Amino acid sequence: MKDLSVKIVIAALALIFLPALAMAQTPQLDPGEKLEKLQFPAVTMQLKGWTKFGNSHVYTLPVRAGQHVKISFSTKSKFAFLAIFDLSKPDDEAFFGTDEDGMSYQATVKENATWLLRPYYSKVSPRRGLGAPFSILIEPLAAAPQQPQPQAEPERPSLFPKAPPKPK
Repeated sequence: MKDLSVKIVIAALALIFLPALAMAQTPQLDPGEKLEKLQFPAVTMQLKGWTKFGNSHVYTLPVRAGQHVKISFSTKSKFAFLAIFDLSKPDDEAFFGTDEDGMSYQATVKENATWLLRPYYSKVSPRRGLGAPFSILIEPLAAAPQQPQPQAEPERPSLFPKAPPKPK
């Protein structure tokens, strides 16, 4: 009887927590956005697209602890940006955005996660046109080389020999 009640409690907890875990990995899409699931590339991957309000692609990228990656965003528009979110975190804040942090992000991943790459066209800027073309480069990087330990330099012979110690 005790085993049955433990199993019921475990099943109830699973029903409560599994949807929360699944939601953490599923991004909230804006109307008209299309989700494209990527795999971490073995070589540089280039994504090209057009971002406009309500009709653009967003990308999920699974990353593993220890991977080294560089993500670069380029566009001719001064109103198009890229935001990167960590879907394993409960907050809705981007951890990187090209509007404030520059056009590329380089890191060594600290823990397994799924990142959401969201190119967007700024709604608050006065602008012409309905969107802008963009390009995203995802570059897997080799592990940072270990810095060699400095070796002590061998003693060089001096032109002036040392004087012998004075007798006491």
